[in-house]
Amino acid sequence: MTEQSSRLTPAVRDQAFRWIADDPDPATRTELQTVLAQAMSGDAAAVADLAERMEGPLTFGTAGLRGPVRAGPNGMNTAVVVRTTAGVASWLRGRGEAGGTVVVGRDARHGSERFAAAAAEVLTAAGFAVTVLPAPLPTPVLAFAVGHLGAVAGIQITASHNPPADNGYKLYDGSGAQIVPPSDQEVEAAIAGAPAAVSVPRAPGTTTAGGDLLEAYLSRCAVLPRGTSRTVRVAATAMHGVGADVLERALAAAGFTDVHLVAEQARPDPDFPTVSFPNPEEPGATDLLLALAAEVDADLAIALDPDADRCALGARESDGTWRMLRGDETGVLLGDHVLSTVNGADALVATTIVSSSMLADIAETYGARYAETLTGFKWLARAGDGLVYAYEEALGVCVNPDFVRDKDGIAASVLACDLAATTKSAGRTLFDALDHLAVRHGVYLTDQISVRIPDLRARAELMARVRAEPPSTLAGTPVTAEDLLPDADVLRLRGDGVRVVLRPSGTEPKLKVYLELTAEVATEDDLPAARRTATDRLATLREEISSLLGPVNGSPAS
Repeated sequence: MTEQSSRLTPAVRDQAFRWIADDPDPATRTELQTVLAQAMSGDAAAVADLAERMEGPLTFGTAGLRGPVRAGPNGMNTAVVVRTTAGVASWLRGRGEAGGTVVVGRDARHGSERFAAAAAEVLTAAGFAVTVLPAPLPTPVLAFAVGHLGAVAGIQITASHNPPADNGYKLYDGSGAQIVPPSDQEVEAAIAGAPAAVSVPRAPGTTTAGGDLLEAYLSRCAVLPRGTSRTVRVAATAMHGVGADVLERALAAAGFTDVHLVAEQARPDPDFPTVSFPNPEEPGATDLLLALAAEVDADLAIALDPDADRCALGARESDGTWRMLRGDETGVLLGDHVLSTVNGADALVATTIVSSSMLADIAETYGARYAETLTGFKWLARAGDGLVYAYEEALGVCVNPDFVRDKDGIAASVLACDLAATTKSAGRTLFDALDHLAVRHGVYLTDQISVRIPDLRARAELMARVRAEPPSTLAGTPVTAEDLLPDADVLRLRGDGVRVVLRPSGTEPKLKVYLELTAEVATEDDLPAARRTATDRLATLREEISSLLGPVNGSPAS
């Protein structure tokens, strides 16, 4: 830090004083006063901390708000939630939905209870009929409640699988799906025009949802299984989140009762003591789950993320070792299972432009329609009429779009148990099922490269450079470039059996690159050789893309 940047500027000091004066929460007022006093005394760390807290409001982006729980405009706190909800109320009135029902739910993270209460009070004072979920519950239950109660909107206080220090604010419109542009920009503009938090009216008078709401959700999950077998042993983890009880009840309602939970992770704990990053995709996050699965001789392992909207599956390989399936493996397995039991001519399945394209081939086999969308379930939920299934590679699966228009880890777990029980009754495993799909449709291998680029300008320059001079061949195959601007900041490179998608992350300071290699399989005996060929070509593709991107600000491709 330079000497100049270590000094507290008058602008930041005055901004902090104004925020403190407008903050209705005594605890965060005191917190920011303490940081400000330390900064004014010359503490360089406090100066940097204060500048970060005051550098701007949290952006109301594609997944609402998300950030660290702390005082100041660049954090999750009561003042930010109050102003955000005032903006949401104004936006709803502008859509002609004044006085409608809004459902408010929450997870069990730090601050969630008071943030949910603040949001409910602002909406009540603004004239809306507010229904509050009775306890910390999975995000899919909130999404279900919007449609079930005929609400005009739903708000879930959650940071999903973010680190323990974070919390967030997710908004659903009256369709029960997350909002899409231009609604997010409209909401953000309404928030910018909201008064200071201390001046926003708040009032009691909410209604607490009864147990019949959750029972209605569970009863819909109970009829999801397609098969008749219920003989399957399951090891599962809620990752210290809110999904354990609802998962057990949903599985029991569907007839799956041999369920073993990771005890250390079964109860909600906002500190997430056994995982530093409570995301099933992270290395080590599912170690306790896989150990339990081996210990109890399970047939299936299930990992929910903390708000239970994502679901990761694990299974035992032929050599007896356990591993978690990639999101694309889970996605195609469950997609094939759904399509095998519906009228393909009436069905639509969807995935995103960065997920495995195997689902397209599977859909064609069943005579079903297939759609690709931009990344995010806000788009997948709107893929088209007749949607019966959607998934994204980042562990998001929707097997129940008729009653939850979002990813749903609970419902996906129910269907995964049905698939595992069905394959077990036939003397097969999930990996046998994956082999069957590969023989039928070919080998589809996917991978991802992330380059951390905190400087947004440098990230844009890198995308511009690749756009200006895209490679003409990749992994020995000619490729053509397809630029998705202005609809999305995405560049796609495609050739015979090769696909690369480059896009800046919308939630992290990263450039993400998604790789896919495919290989045809003539017979079952040819499968091992086809996998080896595809694996070698994928390694070559990864090396070529890493070289193309190069080091950026000292952060190599990884």
